[in-house]
Amino acid sequence: MTERLSGKAAVVTGGGRGIGEGVAVALARAGAVVCVCARTEAEVRRVAGEIRAGGGRAWALPCDVTDPESVRGMVEAASERLRRIDILVNNAGAASSAPLAKITLEEWNRIMAVNATGTFLCTQAALPGMVERGWGRVVNVASVAARTGARYVAAYTAAKHAVLGFTRSVAAEVAASGVTVNAVCPGYVDTEMTVESIDRIVEKTGMSRDEATTALLQTTPQKRLIEVAEVAYSVVSLCDADAKGVNGQALVLDGGKLLA
Repeated sequence: MTERLSGKAAVVTGGGRGIGEGVAVALARAGAVVCVCARTEAEVRRVAGEIRAGGGRAWALPCDVTDPESVRGMVEAASERLRRIDILVNNAGAASSAPLAKITLEEWNRIMAVNATGTFLCTQAALPGMVERGWGRVVNVASVAARTGARYVAAYTAAKHAVLGFTRSVAAEVAASGVTVNAVCPGYVDTEMTVESIDRIVEKTGMSRDEATTALLQTTPQKRLIEVAEVAYSVVSLCDADAKGVNGQALVLDGGKLLA
């Protein structure tokens, strides 16, 4: 276990599974004390418990990132338990797919609320303390969808574009403060969200699960899913004190499909 983030206090939203879980564990292994946040209390309690069982320090805090009161309560509770928030990882997200004509306003608003509004609310609540102390790291988990477009994911793509635009704007706003704001933009990651994408392919095309998985992997240069650990490594790297010159950037992890 390295201690590159020893003494730092971190909050990870959407931390109950998938990328969020991996990031929370990686931050703890790097020496940070972590508040694991998500709507499902049982999930965040499990992750926090596993971190503690591995020798790390963690607390579980239920939070709905789309609810301003819930976010304020979470940030207050995290600040009390951790004494401050040095690192915020906005990972909570949701995805769906449908042709434009079939996207309901309710679904559009849901996708925008979880991905974009949640990132805004959590950052707005946690950032002032970082600026006041002159040190902080905000990492927003976006997607390659923040950098390009694809069929049938207009709502998700719009939400992730919003996250990236928000990242760049806030990064410029706090550039002289000692705080950095960056985004990671993974492609298909080996998580439940990708399993759901494969399920949708099966449902809509009649392919077998193996055929759907093969079809999805054919869209990736390395013909594999990105591992959660790869995303977590990138997030931790952006949180390092030596990463102070990296600000307002979008780090793409897709095996080389999107060449910046």
